[in-house]
Amino acid sequence: MLREQLQQLFPDHKEEVLPEEPTSNIWLQDEPLLCKYEKRNGKPITLIEGYTGADADFKVLAKELKTRLGVGGTVKEEKIIIQGDYRDKIMEFLKEKGFKLKRVGG
Repeated sequence: MLREQLQQLFPDHKEEVLPEEPTSNIWLQDEPLLCKYEKRNGKPITLIEGYTGADADFKVLAKELKTRLGVGGTVKEEKIIIQGDYRDKIMEFLKEKGFKLKRVGG
């Protein structure tokens, strides 16, 4: 309905087609990533480790995870450390990306 009203107001307007979000070209490995839950100083964290690709790709993956979950985190010693227990959401996201995963602990 609103679209029709706008078309009447602006008959010469052509609808723009927005490009899809660019997907990151992160290398997918054959070995599964390990998704762990730990407590450090009494606070829960989720660890993702076992990535054998480039460090830059791992940092991009960490940034995507932190943005999607809206939480803090870092990349240290070839591990992604996410604040909080987000194993299920992280595993779902990584499976959508095409990664193989292995849940470790609990």
